Amino acid sequence: MCRGVFSMRRTLFGLIVAIAGCVGVAEATFAAGSLTGGQSAMLAPYKVDRVVILKSERKLVLMSGDYVLRVYQVALGRYPAGHKAQQGDAKTPEGEYTLDFKLRKSGFHKAIHISYPNARDRATAAAAGVDPGGKIMIHGLPNRLKASRVGHPSIDWTQGCIAVTNKEIDEIWNMVKIGTPIEIHP
Repeated sequence: MCRGVFSMRRTLFGLIVAIAGCVGVAEATFAAGSLTGGQSAMLAPYKVDRVVILKSERKLVLMSGDYVLRVYQVALGRYPAGHKAQQGDAKTPEGEYTLDFKLRKSGFHKAIHISYPNARDRATAAAAGVDPGGKIMIHGLPNRLKASRVGHPSIDWTQGCIAVTNKEIDEIWNMVKIGTPIEIHP
């Protein structure tokens, strides 16, 4: 049942992202059921209640109920296909997690921690006799490096994290509260 709902949601989000891409990726907003572009002021009454990552489309979607508030192009772990299984595999996890704390000071321009590994990830790793890893974040670019230097966003360059530009992480940082759920889809 959960897989079916996850798949149905993924299809819906894929359609939403495709439509949003036609009107300007970072400025797409659904308001009162209609898609508008470039109207950031309309976002004030909306609260981000869910973050959705579509790995195969390289998109991060900020949601409020069924409304898309923002869509961002992302870079993922160097080996993005499949679910993260262990420390050092450079994969971005898949599943349902929580954004559980923020880091102003890190090796990147701001970072928001994802609650990977969850209990299921730890159990799977333990059964395989491996360390599940951790420190998975949504973050900006490495400090003192430009996007072009790491190939962002056309190259998946992280160790399993989800990377956006510094301007985008500043915006996400301000819109997303600690405790917000995040769904990471294949």
